[in-house]
Amino acid sequence: MNLKNKLNKNNLKRGIVFASKAGDFVENSIGKAIENRLMAPDLPKEPEKMVWYKVPLDRGLSGDGSEYYIYVKLADPEKLCVFLSGGGVAWNEYTAARPVTGGKVAAGQPNFYWNNLRPFTQIMNINVGITDISGDKNPFKDWSFVVITYATGDFHIGCNDYPYKTEDGNTEVLHFHGYVNFLESMKVAKALFPNPDTLLIAGNSAGAFAVPALAGEIVDNYYPKARNVTLLSDSGLLLYKGWRKTAKHIWMAKESFYKPIHSDNITLDWYRDLYDRYGSRFRYLYSSSVRDYLLSAYHNDIVNKKYASDSDVQEEYFLLNKKMVQELKEITPYFGIFLNEWKIPLMTSGGTVHTSVREPHFTLFTQNGISMAQWLSDAVEGKVYDVGLDLID
Repeated sequence: MNLKNKLNKNNLKRGIVFASKAGDFVENSIGKAIENRLMAPDLPKEPEKMVWYKVPLDRGLSGDGSEYYIYVKLADPEKLCVFLSGGGVAWNEYTAARPVTGGKVAAGQPNFYWNNLRPFTQIMNINVGITDISGDKNPFKDWSFVVITYATGDFHIGCNDYPYKTEDGNTEVLHFHGYVNFLESMKVAKALFPNPDTLLIAGNSAGAFAVPALAGEIVDNYYPKARNVTLLSDSGLLLYKGWRKTAKHIWMAKESFYKPIHSDNITLDWYRDLYDRYGSRFRYLYSSSVRDYLLSAYHNDIVNKKYASDSDVQEEYFLLNKKMVQELKEITPYFGIFLNEWKIPLMTSGGTVHTSVREPHFTLFTQNGISMAQWLSDAVEGKVYDVGLDLID
């Protein structure tokens, strides 16, 4: 290696170290501010309406073995949203060894899933987008909510304690307890919100994958009397030929979860299975940006072993998105679609946003003159339509 290349390599390493430290500092600073002043209080015996509360679950467990809790808000008892949170995925030992940290995100290093709930993660779960209660633009402001948080890397369906080697070579255990957490969460949901008439089962990112996997259980086991049920998956496309093997042998999911997986598109397989069983019992919705900068990086890692997003892989993802929409429409032509081309400078790496339902742009941005908030509000009231299909024509 010549001197110039050696200097460039050393500069790159120093840059990564600096970005990593800066990212960790920002995350820790925000976390401390939330912990000191903004942390949601624990649910009291007599909760008030229109207040976000935290509910620790004794039998719940985050991926690294730390505490697990969910968030709830009491409002209109007839309208309930069960929200399945996102936060990445671990599908093998390599990804299990690389959880998300602020430093890794800032440095652009591989980071695949959140493995715990810390003060910082509150800003991703409540008081933003569909969960915002501070203004009047959110049409779901007066709904009751249970936010099933996510820190297990298993699409909310895992039942395993998985040993793996860390990047440092140490042996750790990733607790794929997403399904146990889900069951414990739904006990709380049923106790607080026993009989809603209108039900929205929604999820973003990893939670988007989980919606078709868990919607049947939510309705059959907890809310069979709900007459108006809508499902929304926001950004749930990641092709991987090993999904069935991962679900069965790594997450140790039950048979009803892994048996319907027949292709590299786990979300599509679960929706096909769900529609075969329930048909028009539900309204079906899917949303995505057309060149998702984050999911395209995951796709790049699976296909090319390179965790990065650029214009080439974003174009690949665009074509996969187009095919996904076509196949959802083949399940039922009444599958409502919302596509967008929203970008956020310095964040989306030249691509488009990753998820919108729990982001400020849920109400602030529009596609073809329609916000995602308006589209979703219309859908739960029975008016299902498509937005943004011209982007993939």
